[in-house]
Amino acid sequence: MHIHEEVLRTANRLADHNGIFDVNDVVKALGHLRENTVRTDIVSRCCINAPRHHARKWDYFRRVGRGKYQIEPQYRRSKEQERLADAAPETRALNAPKLLRSTIHALVQRDGEFYVVECLELPVVTQGSSLDEALSNLHEALSLHLEDENLASLGLVPQPRVEVIYDMGFACPV
Repeated sequence: MHIHEEVLRTANRLADHNGIFDVNDVVKALGHLRENTVRTDIVSRCCINAPRHHARKWDYFRRVGRGKYQIEPQYRRSKEQERLADAAPETRALNAPKLLRSTIHALVQRDGEFYVVECLELPVVTQGSSLDEALSNLHEALSLHLEDENLASLGLVPQPRVEVIYDMGFACPV
């Protein structure tokens, strides 16, 4: 199980009836993981309204107050769903709902004279001699990759959006 999945599962277990949980409670419940890793997953990687410079990958949570986050409705699980998640793998596979991502993330990096674009969730990599060409190639590559695919089986909503992150290759001065 990936850390983000473990964080989501724990948040669901600890959340109140509105899906709200305290980041510190999740950190404590996941004491076997590094505290900073859990915090970063909640406030950055899994938070819809994280600051733009954070590399968000999953839209599980929304910050609603200092240290308080709400699980987005499509990712909330009932106590019965949590019980099924703890069941044997064959029972879990038959009964547990799939979590579908609404965003495909792609990272653009300059490599010599080319712009290389790599999807983070799908095995799609392309390039172009200009940024426009690279993004056009990404659109075409994703279209071909997803053509005639069952998007739900890939963990995607029917019309996922593409979020492109441009890595400038240098550290920002503090």
